[in-house]
Amino acid sequence: MIMKDDSDKVAIRVRGLSKSFGEQKVLDRIDFEVRRGETVTVLGRSGTGKSVLLKLIVGLQRPDEGEVEINGEATTALPLDELNRVRKTVGFLFQQAALYDSFTVEQNVAFPLQRHTTMSDSERSDRARELLGRVGMEDAAEKMPADISGGMKKRVGLARALALDPKIMLLDEPTAGLDPITAGEINDLIRELQEERQISSVVVTHDMRSVKTVADHVAMLDEGKIVIEGTLEDLKHSDHPVVSKFMQESGEVN
Repeated sequence: MIMKDDSDKVAIRVRGLSKSFGEQKVLDRIDFEVRRGETVTVLGRSGTGKSVLLKLIVGLQRPDEGEVEINGEATTALPLDELNRVRKTVGFLFQQAALYDSFTVEQNVAFPLQRHTTMSDSERSDRARELLGRVGMEDAAEKMPADISGGMKKRVGLARALALDPKIMLLDEPTAGLDPITAGEINDLIRELQEERQISSVVVTHDMRSVKTVADHVAMLDEGKIVIEGTLEDLKHSDHPVVSKFMQESGEVN
């Protein structure tokens, strides 16, 4: 995650990114980088701007200052139609999966294909069921979101995020609220997908099991700034008071 000039090897680059809501400064001149094929986990207490960072990267919110580059293309000032073109290369898993309640599981996964491709109905159905099979949800294709568990919804959300074969994935608390077994399955699935497809990912999480399973690098946010970047071992041995306290409370010993 060290800043270099080899832009062709960088999937996401953030420079001087700032965002405030009223008087509250959530992010303060953040510099952040994800290399191609790399998974970076972002840690931090609630309210430190982790989810905001994801939304700024994908353009769901606009920064007050700074720039975002996706695969070498500056996106911060792009008009909406051009931004949407770039967004097609980015899969986003929302914290609560954000499935459409009135759609079946299959229809939820097929929705991006309906919006952004010229596939026929049968082709969309085949692709949706293929993706559901990949996340172990093929038997739930005809069910409604209200009829499946939270872990199942995360799997469906992950399948939908993969629908357009993205090169980048942004995942917001993919294991939040899940039991340890289901969380472990989700973590394993994320890692498998990264290894199979060489997807570049940013995973926002509080779950140290996620960090251990999926992370190539880790960044920790506090008071709007990244206070440490590196490996999990770097965090374990950090003497920064915020990092040290977080690791201790997470059950990791410095």
